[in-house]
Amino acid sequence: QVQLVESGGGLAQAGGSLRLSCAASGRIFSAYAVGWFRQAPGKEREFVSAISRDAGTYYADSVKGRFTISRDNAKNTVSLQMNSLKPEDTAVYYCAAKPGVSRYSESNEYRYWGQGTQVTVSS
Repeated sequence: QVQLVESGGGLAQAGGSLRLSCAASGRIFSAYAVGWFRQAPGKEREFVSAISRDAGTYYADSVKGRFTISRDNAKNTVSLQMNSLKPEDTAVYYCAAKPGVSRYSESNEYRYWGQGTQVTVSS
């Protein structure tokens, strides 16, 4: 079992930055890939970014070059640095953990989910 707790959401202006953190407890965190997904009102949950067990990184085209994912296995945390924020980045952001490799952008591959943190970007 892995428990995930997101933090760092809030309100930012367009062009600003926020840093999200996902803290994990439970089983060996380093054995899991971790992804970030988001869901805006009235829209389906979408993939944002993921980091594999060996720190390979993956990004949705919409955030590439603006967001950076990283992990610290010693602290059982994964961070998402979000720069150059846009109003369309407004959503609830979820972190999730999955065993295995590949299919990092597929939400149904993820076994454990956090409760989410709200990110609101004003224009």
